[in-house]
Amino acid sequence: MQTKVSHLSDLKFNLETWKRELRFHFDEMDTFEDKLEEIAAREYNKDASIQIEQFQNRILIEKDAISKLKHRCKNKMINLNKINYNDFDVKYTSEHRPLMEDMR
Repeated sequence: MQTKVSHLSDLKFNLETWKRELRFHFDEMDTFEDKLEEIAAREYNKDASIQIEQFQNRILIEKDAISKLKHRCKNKMINLNKINYNDFDVKYTSEHRPLMEDMR
């Protein structure tokens, strides 16, 4: 029983840590976006404008990926909070692996 509780608390700790990291990275993307807007406001040639737009697209893609990971972490935490310690099984740990790999 103690091992199950320990594993469950480890999973919850990982999820909380990942959520904080994702919030940080999302905020960083906002900072990059603001700086990019400042740069875009200056007069540049067409090639520079294309590169700025490409970078902006990469920021949007990154923010979308972060949002999806945050949503997955939230759903995983909801599922972990619903389970009974007696019902906790290794399957919850193995289901956690794909999310862990995506976080990397």
